[in-house]
Amino acid sequence: MKKFVFILAALFLTTAFVFAGSSQDTNTVSIGAIFPLSGGVAYYGNESRDGALLAMEQINAAGGLLGKKLALLSEDDEGNAEKCVNAFTKLTTRDKVGIVLGSSTSGPTTAASSLAQASKVVLISPSATAMDVTKAGDFIFRACFIDPFQGVVGADFAYDTLNARRAAVLYDAGADYNTGLADAFKTQFKALGGQLVADEAYQTNDVDFNAQITRIRAANPDVVYLPNYYNDVTLQAKQLRAQGINCALVGGDGWDSLIDNAGDEVLNGFWSSGFAADTTDPKGVAFVQAYQARFNRPASQFAALGYDTMMLVIDSIKAANSFDPSAVKTAMAKINGSYVTGNIRFDSDRNPIKGAAILEIVKKDGKLANVYKATVNPK
Repeated sequence: MKKFVFILAALFLTTAFVFAGSSQDTNTVSIGAIFPLSGGVAYYGNESRDGALLAMEQINAAGGLLGKKLALLSEDDEGNAEKCVNAFTKLTTRDKVGIVLGSSTSGPTTAASSLAQASKVVLISPSATAMDVTKAGDFIFRACFIDPFQGVVGADFAYDTLNARRAAVLYDAGADYNTGLADAFKTQFKALGGQLVADEAYQTNDVDFNAQITRIRAANPDVVYLPNYYNDVTLQAKQLRAQGINCALVGGDGWDSLIDNAGDEVLNGFWSSGFAADTTDPKGVAFVQAYQARFNRPASQFAALGYDTMMLVIDSIKAANSFDPSAVKTAMAKINGSYVTGNIRFDSDRNPIKGAAILEIVKKDGKLANVYKATVNPK
């Protein structure tokens, strides 16, 4: 019954947004959003959608933007590239939006990017980290750091902080995110003087990694790099520990929500994140408190990135003094300011220049928790 009521509420909210953003309501401007709200990576999408919604609600409560109220038209792509393209087409042709947030992952975002560029619609992703995401052109942005930076951060941390000299890598060979992080980690770790003792791949949807792990165990690594999503890492950590591999595990931001799905096998685990919820930065603290009050759950890095994505859009509209997508993208490219996830400015490919937080998985009060360990900034 609760699920049925939730669905009805969601349908009502969506309908309200559609009418609010219709051409008949000249006092409201709609902004599109495409996120995986269901499916295997729904956690990322729902968190980012809610972070963006919080930012929008705060702006509306403060009187709106350029004399207008904002409405969010949100679509579910289920983490699927084709569905992302279909959602983008709907938002831009039927709903006439000129700015779209999304998607959460690299494949769907990249699939929609060429359409966004051709139609001169601003597309900004909170968390699509693959290199090619922004290559379509100057209307495409992102709020997160890119895959190579995360891989370099992981290698630097493993070598400098964990004093690892022998590394193994286990990654999904069929996913851009995973291979991007893995390639950057391997290159940087070797450049630092480390030795890559095992380089193991698997295919998307695999659940048995014991053959690869047997080879990893024989190589006797100091660290295992797992640049994979949390659902895979949950199984991999169990199987690694079951085979007696107790060294540190390191990964990327795909580990977000890992502690909600795994057990003690992920202790001695470290991952690069776009945001640390235990931040002491005033902007970060205010966001964490507001998100908890609004949604009755702790803020994740994906929520923080969703919030910043919306705020980047809002600040660009203010700077341009216009909702026109061409004016907004020109203003966004010039942004250099403080946000929840740190200071953000864009390089020539519209990738943000920003640092990464390293979080450690520990046990606190009998429960797993992510705690801030270090920050690694661009060199």
